[in-house]
Amino acid sequence: MMSFEFLRNNLMHVAPILIAGVLAAAIMIERCRTLFVKYALKNPTQFLDQITNFTIQGKLKEAVTLCGEAPQVPLVELVKGALLRAHEPEEFVLGRMEILLGEMSQRIQKRTSYLATLANVSTLLGLLGTIAGLIQSFEAVAHADAQQKAALLANGISTAMNATLLGLAVAIPCMVAFSFLVNRSNFLIKQLEGTALQMIDAIRRSGTSSVESVVSEEKAS
Repeated sequence: MMSFEFLRNNLMHVAPILIAGVLAAAIMIERCRTLFVKYALKNPTQFLDQITNFTIQGKLKEAVTLCGEAPQVPLVELVKGALLRAHEPEEFVLGRMEILLGEMSQRIQKRTSYLATLANVSTLLGLLGTIAGLIQSFEAVAHADAQQKAALLANGISTAMNATLLGLAVAIPCMVAFSFLVNRSNFLIKQLEGTALQMIDAIRRSGTSSVESVVSEEKAS
């Protein structure tokens, strides 16, 4: 296993990999907390059913009020944005929904791609340390006594392999977390797209219901 002596004697090669690992860990924690806690709605089906019923019945003020219970969830923000434009022509509602979908998708995918970059960088840094360790070991062997060559070569190869191990130890969790978070992001985006279609259908079925009073109250607040 990797020793403290290796870390201390090869700080120039080790430090960038450790920094990449710290950055990756911070991104993983922040993204997991955001995607699985902050952006999660406990019962989205029940919420959308209530919103749809309120919208069809023309009770848009009640629907907007219901959205206030989870203001930071992208799905709720998308629904609220559609409700506040429900009194406008359909093309304006569709345009607003497209803008919100783009904004919400960017927020959901934010910083996740950095994990793949950090994984690649960590692997390459580990390979760089491996090559540097091998070069140093061969240079030492070339100028060493016959009795010391075996020990120097073994130490050099050990250092090179430890560099590879450290790089992979950072890269592998990064790639696993990247795939995990991408799947979660894709699920949330698909959920947003389905919600947008459901809201458009509900607004069409509501007829000429007006939310001008609701819009005024929202602007005032």
